[in-house]
Amino acid sequence: MVSTAHVEFFTPTEPENHKHKWVPPEHLLNREVSWLHFNRRVLSLAEDETLPLLERFKFLSIVGSNMDEFFMKRIGGLKRWVRLGTETLSPDGLSPKQQLTMCRPIIREIVARQEACYQQQLLPLLSEEGIQILAWEDLDEGDQAWCRQYFIESVYPVLTPLAVDASHPFPFISNLSLSLGIQLTGLHDMPKRFVRIKVPKNRPRWVTLPDSARMLPLEQMIAACLDYMMPGEAFASIHMFRVTRSIVVDTGDYQDDLYQDMEERPGQLRREVADQLRERRFAPAVRLEVDAAMPEELRHWLMRQLDLGPDDLYERHSPIGLCDLISMGNIDRPDLKYRSFRPRTHPRLSVLRKAPSEEPGTNIFAIIRDNDLLVHHPFHDFDMSVLHFVRAAAEDPKVLAIKQTLYRTTSDSPIVHALVRAAEQGKQVAVLVELQARFDEHRNLQWAQVLESAGAHVSYGVEDLKTHAKLVLVVREEGQGLKRYVHIGTGNYHSETARMYTDIGLFTADRVLCDDVSHLFNTLTGYSRFDQYRKLLVAPKTMRRRFLELIHREIDFARAGRPARIRAKMNQLEDPKIIGRLYEASQAGVDIDIIVRGFCTLRPGVPGLSERIRVLSVLGRFLEHHRIFIFHNDGNPEYFIGSADWMTRNLRRRVEAVAQVENEGCKRELERIMCTYWETDCNAWEMASDGSYQRRAQGSGPCRSAQDLLMEIETHDE
Repeated sequence: MVSTAHVEFFTPTEPENHKHKWVPPEHLLNREVSWLHFNRRVLSLAEDETLPLLERFKFLSIVGSNMDEFFMKRIGGLKRWVRLGTETLSPDGLSPKQQLTMCRPIIREIVARQEACYQQQLLPLLSEEGIQILAWEDLDEGDQAWCRQYFIESVYPVLTPLAVDASHPFPFISNLSLSLGIQLTGLHDMPKRFVRIKVPKNRPRWVTLPDSARMLPLEQMIAACLDYMMPGEAFASIHMFRVTRSIVVDTGDYQDDLYQDMEERPGQLRREVADQLRERRFAPAVRLEVDAAMPEELRHWLMRQLDLGPDDLYERHSPIGLCDLISMGNIDRPDLKYRSFRPRTHPRLSVLRKAPSEEPGTNIFAIIRDNDLLVHHPFHDFDMSVLHFVRAAAEDPKVLAIKQTLYRTTSDSPIVHALVRAAEQGKQVAVLVELQARFDEHRNLQWAQVLESAGAHVSYGVEDLKTHAKLVLVVREEGQGLKRYVHIGTGNYHSETARMYTDIGLFTADRVLCDDVSHLFNTLTGYSRFDQYRKLLVAPKTMRRRFLELIHREIDFARAGRPARIRAKMNQLEDPKIIGRLYEASQAGVDIDIIVRGFCTLRPGVPGLSERIRVLSVLGRFLEHHRIFIFHNDGNPEYFIGSADWMTRNLRRRVEAVAQVENEGCKRELERIMCTYWETDCNAWEMASDGSYQRRAQGSGPCRSAQDLLMEIETHDE
């Protein structure tokens, strides 16, 4: 069974005025430029000589994958609006064309630093450790013979050369595919002929030679063995190139999510998403990367074929597609990596490892019923907390129903398998699968079909809104009635990212909060118009209004001469209404400390505007992902966690859930987390009013990041 809710049931309880009304453009920073500053900070970690060498390769690859996504999403959107002649201004007052002009020199500076880091820093250090990435000409005859045999057996069968001539049009170049552009010498008076060969993604990019200490880029092996593939041909030139395509199709505003304006109808949404995926595959090219040796004639010819201009061309002096360096983490050199880390079972859940779940007081529901439980990933084991909760619900004969949201999950998701098992056992299982989760649409389509086949009630959410909330509701028969249990999180139900992202999860049996979550699920899957949430902030219905009220309460305390403070941690910050209210709070005397991992369009520290606002960005081995909000409340602080950033898309165009945390032990844990992050000097950058960042000076001792400290705190021996 499938269903979808109606957006009218999520109409905000606050009026939607023009979103720039509260903040003049000059008081906001540009979102695109701020995001590029974030990628600079990631690049700084790749350049950091104090980090383990293979971890620096990982950060360098992240810079590349971040830039790929920036071109696909942000540059693709800006170029689309330029192409359509639209002069829609960003909140800071810039047209799409002006933003492209601002971004390009910053992008080229980042690319130059990325290549210098690879060529001048990381490669020499790797060689000193006895590991080499070689060129074909560096190989002796024996190595070349081995490579030719490897090519013939493992690469050649999957290659397809595509010629371009009068009878063969220029081939379609898929997004982010690495290609060899081959010019063949002409026959008699014919001009040079062109052949394109795609470097297969299902073969290792860095081919390990037999001694396991040396590697050769796959594209160089293919180029050196072309005579086997095309015998009798003479090669005038062989060069690498890579095309990036937009993922922004012709719907929605360029600053909005891809599917903002898509109509979602029951029974049709799956087909519409599939159509969007096909349309994205053939979207316009937005970037052409070429190796530095490619001749001008061939560059211009490729640009004409792809309908690109000189501003879209990026010359590379290192291997194209450095995002593939992520595989360097597979090298078996523990001495060149972070020290090993294994998540710890939360102390209150450790009894689950020691006693059968059927013993009284030892099952996870009894533990939650006894007291709220806050888990902190990746320091606390996801499998022994969240996954165990869902599995226990699936197997427990007393559990009657499970309701869950799924935004992103793994290709072989143990969470989904548990839900399937529950449905097959006759439990009422309702799952809201978000088909519009960017880059995971196809996977989510498949899981929706699996769940439907098992008999689960599958909903695709709310028309025109993405469902981004992280919620599980379990209904269990206990005594003479029913008891509800809830998990509310900041991160996805994804066992792999749970080991790499920092996230918070709250388990509770609080009657009011469980009642709020029940009402939200009913709204998502049916026709409920409920809006009287008491402990849950729900976007787009009540969340922004409630956050504005909480900020204004601190303003009132400050104006009354009482201590007032706001602390928050999130991924991004750009909602103009929230920013406007934060400026008002600063001017009233409220101290505001915000930790923002990525882009931030607020200007901190501006005299007369925001001098009481400080913004910090903290990065590390794990991706910072939790959202925490703390309001001083005249000495009785209120704590909140949930799925939403202070972004317009989260507050207005997504279904989000943020919960108030009332348990004293859980609040102390959140306080400790926030203090640990704010007080660190390692891998922390302070934001200036012009949007630039200054890395905090480190003390004389060893660098100990917030994540290092939390690993020690959360995983110490019992």
